[in-house]
Amino acid sequence: MADDKDDIFKPKLGRIRSLGGVRSKNYVNRVLHQISAAGKTDFGTATAARRFSGYRIGRGNDALRHRRAGHRFGPSYRRAVIKTRIVKLKAGGLGAARAHLRYIQRDGVSKEHEPGRLYDAAHDEADGKGFLERSEGDRHQFRFIVSPEDATELSDLKPFVRDLMSAMEEDLDTRLDWVAVDHFNTEHPHTHIVLRGRDELGKDLVIARDYITHGMRRRAGEILTLELGPQTEQELRQKLERQVEQERFTDLDRQLVRDAVDGIVDARSDAEHPDARSRHAMRVGRLRVLEVSGLAEETAPGRWQLSPLLEETLRRAGERGDIIKTMHRGLRQAGLDAGGPEYSIYDPGDPRAPTVTGRIIDRGLHDELNDGHYIQVDASDGRVHYVALDPRQDMEDLPLGAVVQVEPAATGLKPSDRTIAQVAQRNGGLYSPDAHHGADPRASSEFVQAHVRRLEALRRQNIVQRFPDGSWEIPDDFENRVDTLAKKQVRYPGRVVALSFLSLEAQVKADGATWLDRQLLSKEPTPLRGDRFGAASSAALRQRQDHLVEQGLADRNDQTVRYQRNLLRLLRRQELAAVGEKLAREMRLDFVETQDGSRIEGVYRRSVHLASGKFAVIEKSKEFTLVPWRPVLDRQRGKFVGGVMRGSSASFEFAKKRGIGIG
Repeated sequence: MADDKDDIFKPKLGRIRSLGGVRSKNYVNRVLHQISAAGKTDFGTATAARRFSGYRIGRGNDALRHRRAGHRFGPSYRRAVIKTRIVKLKAGGLGAARAHLRYIQRDGVSKEHEPGRLYDAAHDEADGKGFLERSEGDRHQFRFIVSPEDATELSDLKPFVRDLMSAMEEDLDTRLDWVAVDHFNTEHPHTHIVLRGRDELGKDLVIARDYITHGMRRRAGEILTLELGPQTEQELRQKLERQVEQERFTDLDRQLVRDAVDGIVDARSDAEHPDARSRHAMRVGRLRVLEVSGLAEETAPGRWQLSPLLEETLRRAGERGDIIKTMHRGLRQAGLDAGGPEYSIYDPGDPRAPTVTGRIIDRGLHDELNDGHYIQVDASDGRVHYVALDPRQDMEDLPLGAVVQVEPAATGLKPSDRTIAQVAQRNGGLYSPDAHHGADPRASSEFVQAHVRRLEALRRQNIVQRFPDGSWEIPDDFENRVDTLAKKQVRYPGRVVALSFLSLEAQVKADGATWLDRQLLSKEPTPLRGDRFGAASSAALRQRQDHLVEQGLADRNDQTVRYQRNLLRLLRRQELAAVGEKLAREMRLDFVETQDGSRIEGVYRRSVHLASGKFAVIEKSKEFTLVPWRPVLDRQRGKFVGGVMRGSSASFEFAKKRGIGIG
């Protein structure tokens, strides 16, 4: 800082006092603000790297800086793709970590198509249970997927992974506690590594994001290059040649995007070196391929205009190609001809996307790092649909063979949003439960509280503001902001509902009220087409009719079948009585049936999957009952709940620190 008059930052000993400015609320903020200002003004040529960046906080930053200064990471170095996820572990539970270890050790991932084998730095057979016990109390966990570009040339991935983790210990200056599993079930062999979030002193392990982004890949590239030798010009040329026709975002595309000035690439060549001419030919060949797809246009000889959607379009095409490969593999495992059925990739953002009903024939992870699942649904429309699921979806509700319904995501305003806007418009821009009751005297307290819960969700998105008196400020553009938010959040289908946890075959003689029963009694049953799910469902419906007649629950007169009155309720009660008797022996408590309109009170213990649906076990001191399960119970396990039975559903109330509120 050249002049004293420009120096408004003067540290003084003693008590820290505010200077009154918004940016000077505390001492640390003033320090960071002055550092940032100095980087922008005093040095003149400062960049983002010179200013304060959280990417450099943590272990590994010094090692990365030294390696960058030591040598240039040239094109002859071999590469590895490394994906990283930092998972926050819930206090008192390692359920997600345990499930992840089970998944990476699942059947069919090894070279011999056997379960994956967990190993660590010193053992080829690591103790997964011991690793989880050591992880008890950890704040977080690192999960890596390491895929060497030339993995097929390595006879074994274990030495490479151990060398990589040993190099990381050197860079991070601490011993690391990790386990890994090698996967060979895809065309690119890769390794899943799970690293504890503790250093050798038992403190939280914080790795600089700069090291995670660049340092690990540099280390992996160095180790691969030492193991296999530098890439030759011939190898590099062959890799680029394979990329010319590929329908994905390639290294050739990255180079074209980097070379483009205002979207224009100059592909004219004046090079005389044979290798340079070869690279130029591949660039032009790639541009010709992009031209066919409408992603590039030759505006003048040797000058090409790139589409602004080039990268996004090619990445989507690559994802679609991966999905199609996954679908073919799932169809083969299900015993279906991959070339026979018509298949589709369910698009949740398409407003014309139909509601799909069918059975699950395959399921798995489409995003192994983030535990993003998918299912393949052999549907009633005669097609097989690939459906990507919300990571929060409980996969226990979607077993193989289950009958499910997939509905498109709702991208517009919800009815509750419109009601909130109408109440606020009549109340000077404010919403409150009293104002809602005043606008609609017939609205129940539960109905109003549902709108309050909706406002709580919107408050977390900074759309509305809550006041201490329980009222809410609704902005003038409330509906537009909610609609924009809904469209941004569309990544997965809006709802994937299990219509039956049982397969069609198991439903035929099931005791409860099944999906087949609802089909038989429905005035508008799901249309059934095709020779797979459609034909199997039609056959199962006829067999279910025969079973109901045998049980005296239906009468057949020629070609007409008449069903007993309130058949679904009767079947549900029969199943609950049988299951309740079985659970009573296990829990050593009396089972009590809950009648419609009666009060529910007790501790929510767990859920059970029945032919009639999913039910919650509500326990009291000497008895328990079974009531229809609802998603709001997920966070109430082991807690006291109350509610009221309403037909085939139930509404619940949860005890809070300040009285009772409807959940």
